[in-house]
Amino acid sequence: MKVLFFVRHYSYLRLFESAIDALAARGHQVTLAADHSEVMGGRQMVERLAARYPGITVADAPGRHSGAWAELARKIRLGLDHLRFLDPVYDRTPHLRARARDRAPRLTVALAESFIGPGPVRAVLGALERGLPAFAGTLRFLRTERPDVVLITPLVDIGSLQVSHMAAARTLGLRVVLPVGSWDHLSSKSLLRDIPDRVIVWNESQRREAVDLHGVPAGRVVVTGAQAYDQWFGRGPVRPRSEFCHRVGLPADRPFLLYACSSLFRGTVYEPAFVEQWIQAVRASDDPRVRDLPILVRPHPARLDEWSEVDLTGYKDVVLWGAHPVDDEAKADYFDSMYYSAGVVGVNTSAFIEAACVGKPVHAVLLPEISKTNQEGTLHFHYLLEVNGGLLYTTRSLAEHVRSLSGALVGEGGGDPRAARFVDGFVRPFGRDQAATPRFVEAVEAAATLPAPAPVGRGVAGLLGYLAVLPMAVALAANLRTQPWRKRTRNRLRKGYQRRQAELFRWIK
Repeated sequence: MKVLFFVRHYSYLRLFESAIDALAARGHQVTLAADHSEVMGGRQMVERLAARYPGITVADAPGRHSGAWAELARKIRLGLDHLRFLDPVYDRTPHLRARARDRAPRLTVALAESFIGPGPVRAVLGALERGLPAFAGTLRFLRTERPDVVLITPLVDIGSLQVSHMAAARTLGLRVVLPVGSWDHLSSKSLLRDIPDRVIVWNESQRREAVDLHGVPAGRVVVTGAQAYDQWFGRGPVRPRSEFCHRVGLPADRPFLLYACSSLFRGTVYEPAFVEQWIQAVRASDDPRVRDLPILVRPHPARLDEWSEVDLTGYKDVVLWGAHPVDDEAKADYFDSMYYSAGVVGVNTSAFIEAACVGKPVHAVLLPEISKTNQEGTLHFHYLLEVNGGLLYTTRSLAEHVRSLSGALVGEGGGDPRAARFVDGFVRPFGRDQAATPRFVEAVEAAATLPAPAPVGRGVAGLLGYLAVLPMAVALAANLRTQPWRKRTRNRLRKGYQRRQAELFRWIK
């Protein structure tokens, strides 16, 4: 079997590493193709996989498309993605709605909010999207690879280039699978407008999202469990506690708290400031068992820039430490930091789920200024509150949170009952001893044996859509060609105006 796996960037494949390893071990050929470069170690991770298995190939996807057609496709899709968040289900997620609105073309926003309404705008944009031609580079890449099945993730990014990959695969009659990469992808991003042959999800919550929010036929959804977290089951620490604490810089004679940072919406919460506020609240506790707890702050690998000028050395027994877990050493460090902690604290992060796999109590403070955007102001966060009674120990103030800590801490190795129940419902729905990776691999193998779909031609509707978008692409191409000249002209005029103003000012003086 030949598998072609499109990802946004190689670090996404951290979520599928065990599955790729298992596919290759079973003799399948796997090509891993990323749309964008990144600096979080993902490329090195997939190159290590390729060195281990001759059947794994690392190949950059056709370059980021540029030009009029690509820009027009992006604008049309951003307009359609905005319309998704006008659904009443997003009334309680104002930031998700505002984010999509800000990215959409102003004309489509104005029309959707006018007396015309979103329905006709959606119909027009949908027709225009069907008229977009498949990118030639992607078609050539697919013809060269000749895969039995194409996996695309996350696919649902707002304004995603990956929609073009799917359109090209449909043009060639290839089987397409969406393996859902994370717990928020089906609820916080764009809507599936072309339904894949199979959608692989973790649990019943995601299955309902696929069916109810995206309109995927129930027969196309396969529940496998969360293969991304198989690596945290059945393993032990690499180092003794004393050695780990020495490595990190924490005292080994007391329990410690792990604060796991989040990938929050840009422009909403400056997490380093909240972390300092939280540390001060812990240090002000009336309970000496809490007040004197050492603290390990683990930065989010995609938000390291926020910590570049933050100094936590003024706080006793507080350390900022941790790397992106894409190699064996970083994974061991991450696991040990969870295993030896007495509890995990954060805002809204997948580290909560990983901590649950290790059996740790997970705490979150639902402050109004944070929760309305990054916690209760999303759909996926509610799973942490509801599935099998909920994972999180939540409070509405830092003072209440600090008081609750002393009652919900555990020793090394875990044992929190909420974590155990949550894992049973969200991570391993077929049983705690049932790994997800084999089921994921079987789902991909089964998808590759499906009858090949008929190649999707343009058809009458597509031809009409193409005739409609062609003048737009021509106009946009002319605009893009003259854009540098217009920018230089504006700069010259602005500098000339500023120079004349300065001369006039000197003359008046």
